[in-house]
Amino acid sequence: QLLANDVARLQTPGKAIYSVMLNDAGGVLDDLIVYAPTVQQPELWRVIVNCGTHDKDLAWMQAQAASFRVTLHERTDLAMLAIQGPQARQLVAAQYPALADLVGSLEAFQGCETADGWFVARTGYTGEDGLEIILPATEAPSCWRLLVAAGVLPCGLGARDTLRLEAGMPLYGND
Repeated sequence: QLLANDVARLQTPGKAIYSVMLNDAGGVLDDLIVYAPTVQQPELWRVIVNCGTHDKDLAWMQAQAASFRVTLHERTDLAMLAIQGPQARQLVAAQYPALADLVGSLEAFQGCETADGWFVARTGYTGEDGLEIILPATEAPSCWRLLVAAGVLPCGLGARDTLRLEAGMPLYGND
């Protein structure tokens, strides 16, 4: 009812699928990523929407959810940092040695929860290799500072959008 792809194909815990969200006529509203439930949270499907279109995406999902036995819960207590590029995984592993094995073992389009409540994923949603780290919002500033001090270059949605256009990926439903 919501996506162009079938999330039932996600049989591996933490496996992700990249899809477009559709309107009633089958047109593209936006793109997003859906993660299958993990062993730690077997009933939770994670949906990552675009930051810039968050409000309209969530409103559309809420409207669609009203017809089903499903609950949407926005996690405003979490933040996401996307570290992208050919050195992303090495930089994160160097700054967070406890994550090194996880970072090295993640396959493309896979995420995994850590013991301290982080969710680390490798989707390449910009068309580049990299990681996305979902962590408590209170921890995001210190993580950000540590990664920047290690050489990660800060950039915003404009840079991400340029990478996505270069890779021929959907962007904000303007496809």
